[in-house]
Amino acid sequence: MIVSGIDDLWIDFCYLADRLSKQRSSTTVPPPGDPAALEEALIALWIPAWREDAVIAQMIAHNVSSIRYARYHIFAGTYPNDEATLEALRQIEGQYPNLHVSLTPHDGPTSKADNLNWIYQNLCLVEERIGEQFDIVVIHDSEDLIHPEEFRWLNHYCRDFDFVQIPVLALPTPWYEFTHGIYCDEFAESQQKDLPTRNRLGGFAPSCGVGTGYRRSALAKLAESESNRLFEPDSLTEDYLNGLYMHRLGMKQIYLPVAWVKGQPVATREYFPRKAHAAVRQRTRWVTGIALQTWQKVGWSRDWHENYWLWRDRKGLLGNPLSLLSNLLLALGAVGIMPPVGGALLIASAAGLLLQLVRMGWRIYFTRRVYGMPYALLVPLRIPWSNLVNTLATISALARYARARWRNEPLVWLKTEHAYPNRQALNPYARDLGEVLTDMKLISADTLAEAVSRKPVGMRLGEFLIAESLLTWDKLYQALSVLSSYPTAQIPLGDVEIPVARSLPRSLMCEARMQPVRLGEQSMVIATSEIPPDELLPMVRRFTRRDPVFVLVTPANLSALRAYVDAPAAA
Repeated sequence: MIVSGIDDLWIDFCYLADRLSKQRSSTTVPPPGDPAALEEALIALWIPAWREDAVIAQMIAHNVSSIRYARYHIFAGTYPNDEATLEALRQIEGQYPNLHVSLTPHDGPTSKADNLNWIYQNLCLVEERIGEQFDIVVIHDSEDLIHPEEFRWLNHYCRDFDFVQIPVLALPTPWYEFTHGIYCDEFAESQQKDLPTRNRLGGFAPSCGVGTGYRRSALAKLAESESNRLFEPDSLTEDYLNGLYMHRLGMKQIYLPVAWVKGQPVATREYFPRKAHAAVRQRTRWVTGIALQTWQKVGWSRDWHENYWLWRDRKGLLGNPLSLLSNLLLALGAVGIMPPVGGALLIASAAGLLLQLVRMGWRIYFTRRVYGMPYALLVPLRIPWSNLVNTLATISALARYARARWRNEPLVWLKTEHAYPNRQALNPYARDLGEVLTDMKLISADTLAEAVSRKPVGMRLGEFLIAESLLTWDKLYQALSVLSSYPTAQIPLGDVEIPVARSLPRSLMCEARMQPVRLGEQSMVIATSEIPPDELLPMVRRFTRRDPVFVLVTPANLSALRAYVDAPAAA
């Protein structure tokens, strides 16, 4: 443990030396100038999904509305036997012309790597169909909250690098959720110190699995070296393995440090497992893939420099159980059950305790930078819990790996249950109407700024732009559709089913500015001139068993629909 602690101390020293050095990297973070001014490369967003029907539609809807980028396509990959996820994707496929559903030719689950390989095959087909090749591929999971600036940053950095890793940070949860808290602590330290420092020292950059941008030409080179196979189909941590393979092929990699824009870190945010069982299950996959499976596949290297980083990634097989044992011995000694130590053992114990305090101090520092000091002060209480969870995961990984090897069975995708953030957590990452209007080039930035300076207090921006003849209702609702992810349409009077149109309380329809129109197979189509708030959905469900499907319409279209429903002839 002292050897491991000195090893960590070396990384601390290198991090501090870099911070104090005047010879900084030539790569500037955040990007210099305005990344929005660069010509947009064509980006492919890959989302592998197995049993993600509860979150996949919400994930796509939010990220489409928040990403500050125009030229990208979404490839969502799933399996024929995952009917719920497939149905969720089919329901929104028509809403997003840039969404492509990719099916593996066999039932799942297999592995995330296998899923991604078939997404790659689908991407090649789409490239043939559209007559254009993608420039960048970025991988995300179905629970990810993509930062609005991420694609612009990838568009900038992928001009110089083959592999660009955007930081990954856990979303904040209450202090008493210790299991999720260990993710907050560990990722805050690794993403701000360990991995960027590793990258600057020349070590291979292991992908985090999400928020990883690949230059398309680099993926083609990787596929060529691996018999047209991007990812090892049987690998549980294909992201880690690819980072190693790309490094060996001499490709340029960069791990971007955490940077703050408008008070928010530019990072992929998500909720990690919040229950101990789920955390052990997820970390079992990590330990199995990174420490055991990769060891089996690539062994050790002839390059001592590469071996150092492999050692750091594998030392947890021994370090995790030892850390838990040391916590236990310290607790027993504190209550007088263990006999006092002396001599060389006392010196060794003191050295180990000192190294642990240094490690704790660093973790408090980096956790405070992301989550604040009150949350960081609980790091000493979360560390023993982290040691327990990691030890159980290590034991589980060893047992699972040994059983699979003994029976000659494949290791399959260990599913982690995912939750998507609520509106309160999403608010800091949402675009406003002005940004959407300028991004869609419906109005120039200068014209918008001048209009905002003249807009009366209390008047909504869209209504003011229309009053000033700077925008039309149709263009405004195009922007509102992008902003909210609700479709927009001009609903003809002939689509109105009168019994359905009068099925909701009139007071609710007037207050929410909405009008039921017709029934679908299991839905009720509702026209509205306002973006529906979260609380409206349960209110509508009190009066119908159908799922409400909201469609944005202009105020004029809504008024015409209401007049038609209220007309005597309609009776």
